[in-house]
Amino acid sequence: MRVPINFDNITQLFLSAFEDNRRFLYEYEVYSLLSNSGAETPPKCNLIPKGSRPSNETLTALPGEKTVLKIVSPYIIHKTEAGGVKIVDKETNKILSAMRRMFAEVPENYISWVEKNGTLCPEHYRSLSGEDKIAAVSRDIKGILQVQYMPPDSHAFGNELIVGLRNSREFGTVISAGLGGTDTELYAKCFRKGQAIVAASAAMTDGLSFFQLFKKTISYKKLAGHTRGQQRIVTDDQLIECFESFICLGNYYSEINPDAPFIIKELEINPFSFSDYLMVPLDGLCRFGRPQKRLNARPIKKIDNLLHPETIGIIGVSRTRVNFARIILDNIIAEGFNKDNILILKENTDKINGVKCINSLKELKEKLDLFIVAFGAKHVPDLVDEIIRLDAAHSVMLIPGGMGETIDSKDRAQLVIDKIQSCRHLTKDGGPVFLGANCMGVISKPGTYDTWFIPEQKLPKQRNKTCQKAALISQSGAFMLHRSHQYPYIRPAYMISMGNQTDLTLGDMVHYFKTSDKVDVIAVYAEGFNDNDGLEFCKAVKEAVIAGKEVIFYKAGRTAEGRLATSSHTASLAGDYMVCESCVTQAGAIVARTFSEFQELMFLSETLNRKIVKGNRLAAVSGAGFEAVGMADSILSDDYQMQLAEFEERSIQKIRSILKEKGLDALVTISNPLDINPASDDEIHARIVEVLAQDKGVDAVIVSLDPMSPVTKTLNKPDIPEFDMDHEQGIKNLITGLVKSSDIPIVTIVDGGELYQPLRDLLAENNIPVFSVCDNAVAALSLYIKGRLNTEYISRG
Repeated sequence: MRVPINFDNITQLFLSAFEDNRRFLYEYEVYSLLSNSGAETPPKCNLIPKGSRPSNETLTALPGEKTVLKIVSPYIIHKTEAGGVKIVDKETNKILSAMRRMFAEVPENYISWVEKNGTLCPEHYRSLSGEDKIAAVSRDIKGILQVQYMPPDSHAFGNELIVGLRNSREFGTVISAGLGGTDTELYAKCFRKGQAIVAASAAMTDGLSFFQLFKKTISYKKLAGHTRGQQRIVTDDQLIECFESFICLGNYYSEINPDAPFIIKELEINPFSFSDYLMVPLDGLCRFGRPQKRLNARPIKKIDNLLHPETIGIIGVSRTRVNFARIILDNIIAEGFNKDNILILKENTDKINGVKCINSLKELKEKLDLFIVAFGAKHVPDLVDEIIRLDAAHSVMLIPGGMGETIDSKDRAQLVIDKIQSCRHLTKDGGPVFLGANCMGVISKPGTYDTWFIPEQKLPKQRNKTCQKAALISQSGAFMLHRSHQYPYIRPAYMISMGNQTDLTLGDMVHYFKTSDKVDVIAVYAEGFNDNDGLEFCKAVKEAVIAGKEVIFYKAGRTAEGRLATSSHTASLAGDYMVCESCVTQAGAIVARTFSEFQELMFLSETLNRKIVKGNRLAAVSGAGFEAVGMADSILSDDYQMQLAEFEERSIQKIRSILKEKGLDALVTISNPLDINPASDDEIHARIVEVLAQDKGVDAVIVSLDPMSPVTKTLNKPDIPEFDMDHEQGIKNLITGLVKSSDIPIVTIVDGGELYQPLRDLLAENNIPVFSVCDNAVAALSLYIKGRLNTEYISRG
């Protein structure tokens, strides 16, 4: 939908305010902005400056029998709470009386309110107290805005709309919309996720796409008349036009637009009311600024040198003790990297552990693919300068901490960042790329090297096991360390510790892997994004999904940062984590809610990414009644919704025949979930799973293998041969063949203690998803299927 926006007039509004030393628009200027935005025409209004003497004609000029009076101040955002909004009869004396009362009472009311809501007090007033604070509020009041009163169609709950833009540091301009009015925060707190308000990256959506997201909210259901006793008060086309207008404004006045004259930091209408199919803005705010200097792009093609180096240099290796750098060297060699292609920077030393040493970078005969820095942080800035000056390496790995994690090390980190930035101006190819600092480095199976500084005794390596076509990218090296050790079922080809993102970012890594033929699954643990890198990350995720890859994502730090914002509802409602989760999900990533869920989703993605996911109809099978009930209880949550499949009649007949053949037909009721009785042996489990996997009404199967049943073969080298899991007709072999031949996902459950760990391990080694508890299995599979269906939708465009 094309919306006619007069950008010249809007830019002039910003310019006039800017020349007046303001970085905000007054409410009446916001209405002027809206009138030039192609959206609904705002109500007529009249600014009455403080200290002026308006005529009777001026006070009664607006249409209608009533008029709205609003206090005008750059700092009083929550006007209603301060008594700064009044609706009065359009009579001169009543208007004058109300205005004088507002000028007299609002300052004290406002200070009383902010003292009860301390986090909402503007910074401008925080150093003041008592009468000084009240006097400051009074001085900042510029006047009263008289606004045309337009009676709403309904005063019922949910009939007001909030729409806002916010320039987030990580994701650029974000649009949000939902239940509006003075209780907006309460709605967001009380309703389930995605019911009160939704948000999206303006750069990655349009009016129609955002409207489809908005349709899932309570707000839309109320406005569209989809609830009992409610009538539609706005058309879908009006909402789409409004959203499209905001998105176009957000993208034009944005850091991503190199020609942007100004940046909208915040634009909010709260609320839009509705009068005779008109969208009426009842309050508005806008903050803006000048665009910032754009950083140079990183040469991410050099990530290939980082991950698949032919030559490696390392500094910091001790001759006499086992320090971090020595452990790194030993791990690189143990992984199979050729010693002849490694150099150690060590003065007055010939060799260490059979690896050649050189005195300095000046002795290099050719440029290194990878240079690993593993010594004290205080030496790093000078070394980085030397690497750049000598053009010594395509990629550099900065292992040391003390590079920005603490206040004391911020200056050192900034010095390194500045040196890296400057190198892109001095070299034609952009200079080296840097990973870290404060990182554990990389395990690259295709690159045959491992820079993790954990001794083998502390972290036994599975060097000979086949890896999956997956990459695990983490800001925290410890996160990868613990996940890979605690959950060895995940076997990615690459494990990359990003550290402080001094140079290379999470977005860069996903951009690199989105076209890699060595990776089908990209799993990311994020603690924070660099400026605008959240947006780049989402763009890369979407492109990876369209290319047929799967992305698993976990975001740490999910506290409601936005609640501390003082300027608007938009910031407090669409807080940082909510925006992140929304943007990443809309890009196509599958978002995990816990660490356990992250590793389970990654495991499912590694094993199921070639399976067909066409819907969310689940078939559940177990010989234990509690599991059957537990699986049924686990198909719904705030984050996903599965259905229990209805079996085809021919499937029911086949299952009945199998049970009758085994003498169990009188003991089993065929339903979903299917409780097949503890007397069901390995063959029954396998044959029933095969039937359900071929049922056209089933999209996925979860089956418990009932390891404790007296008739299943689930033990490793038992004294009783009938229990041997390696038996040719045992469930391990039967289910392995079924899973490999099935087009749809089949997930197994082996619920039991350490006795059954060998069975779980062998299933996992055969790329069969296996869980130890049924509700975890259902939750993880449900989230995975929801994510896969979302990626299918995105891939179709």
